Amino acid sequence: MRYLAIVTLRNEAAFLLEWLAHHRSVGFTDFLVFSNNCQDGTDAMLDHLQAAGQLTHVRNDGPYDKRGIQFTALKSADKHPLVQQADWILALDIDEFVNIHAGDGTLPSLLQALPQADAVTLTWRLFGNNDQLRYLDHPVTSRFTRCAPEIIQWPWRATMFKTLYRNNGTYQKTGIHRPRHADPSRLKDFRWFDCEGHELGPEFKTKRLFSDYGRPNFNLAQMNHYALGAMESYVLKADRGRVNHSDLPLGLDYWVERNFNTDTDTSISRYAQKTAACLEQLKSDKELSALHDASVTWRHTRFRALMAQETFRSLFSRLMMTPPSRLINAATTRTLTDFALLGRAANDSDKSG
Repeated sequence: MRYLAIVTLRNEAAFLLEWLAHHRSVGFTDFLVFSNNCQDGTDAMLDHLQAAGQLTHVRNDGPYDKRGIQFTALKSADKHPLVQQADWILALDIDEFVNIHAGDGTLPSLLQALPQADAVTLTWRLFGNNDQLRYLDHPVTSRFTRCAPEIIQWPWRATMFKTLYRNNGTYQKTGIHRPRHADPSRLKDFRWFDCEGHELGPEFKTKRLFSDYGRPNFNLAQMNHYALGAMESYVLKADRGRVNHSDLPLGLDYWVERNFNTDTDTSISRYAQKTAACLEQLKSDKELSALHDASVTWRHTRFRALMAQETFRSLFSRLMMTPPSRLINAATTRTLTDFALLGRAANDSDKSG
C-alpha cells in the first residue's frame, strides 16, 4: 500500500526534518514536495533529500495560477506519477502533523478502524503560541502542547479538516482541504467518515471544508495544527506571506483566531521515540545536517533584519501585548452563526439582483 503526502514549502527548511521524520513514523511511504522562491536553503535541502531517496522535489517558482501558489502546485501534482501510483493521498502543510490515536498510531491502524471509509476527515486541533517569544531549534511537537479544547464552539475555521482519501479515480484533482472534481457516476458509492466513526453526508463529498463545531471530532485521529509557533516565527511567517491569498497580510486577525491555549494535549508524544530515531538517522548525513543548521541561522538573521522595519516591529510588539484567545460559548456561537447566515442571504440577494 502506498500512502502519499503532498506539501508545498517556502523558507521552512528549519522545520522540514522533524516533519518528515514524524510522517515516516505515521506510515507515509511517499512525499511529493513543492518549493517556491526559497531564501533559506529549503530547495537545496529538498534536492539533497531527493538524491537520498527520501522524497520527490518539484520546484514551483511560477508563473502561478490566478488562485495562488498552492493551487498551482496541486495542479502540477495531478499529473505527477506519484499521484497516479498512490493508493491513498493527503495534502497537508508543514505546520500540520497527523496524529492517529487508533491502534499503533499508523495509517493502516486508522483505516482498519474505518474499514468502509474511502475518505477520512482529519480535523484540525489548533495548538496555540504557548507564550513562546523566541524561535528555538527544538521539536515543534514537544514545545507547543497548549491547544484549543476538544469541543470548540467558534470560529468555524478551528474545525477545518484535511482529507485522507482513496485514490481510486472518483476524484480527478487534489485539493488543499479535500479532493476535487468528482466523477458523479462514482460519487454515490464513495464513502466519507469522520474520526468519530460517523459516516458523513453528501455535502462532505462535494463542498464541506470543516467538521461540525460544538462536538468531538478526534477519537480516532486529529490533525495537530501548529499554525503560529513562537512569536518570532510568526513574524517570519508574515514576511513570507500567505500561500493562497498573497494579497492579504498576516496580522493579528489570523493570530487571534488560532491562539487557543486552554487545554494541554501531549498525545503526539506516542511517536517521539520513533521520530527521534528517524531524525537522528537523517541528521547523520553531514551535508543534510549542515543545511538544517544553516536554515536555523537564516531564521535568526532574517528576524533581526525584519526588526529594522516598523511594520514587522509593530507586529512583534502587538503579539506580545495580545493575550491568548478567549473561548466563545454555545449561545454566543448561535448568535454569530445567525449573523453569518444573514450576511450570506444578503450577499446572495445582491448577486441575484
